Amino acid sequence: MSFLEGMLLALMLTLPFAIYRLVRGPSLPDRVVGLDLITSVSVALAALYALVSGQTAFLDVAIALALFAFLATLGLARYIEYRGQKGD
Repeated sequence: MSFLEGMLLALMLTLPFAIYRLVRGPSLPDRVVGLDLITSVSVALAALYALVSGQTAFLDVAIALALFAFLATLGLARYIEYRGQKGD
């Protein structure tokens, strides 16, 4: 097993913990952090798989997923911010 394959395995082992945080998070910000962690790990998995397999198309997938994750995090942060102001 090479170092990159070991890193792929380690990243896959973090996903159940992130899914747990997404499902069982006691508050909405905890769930947003869980979703952000899942997308970050997915970006890393796609990039590492591109290195291991030599298929550069997975780098395009990683870049697109990172952009989508960034925009989703911004949108959810704005939603949480305005939701808190609405109750005041």
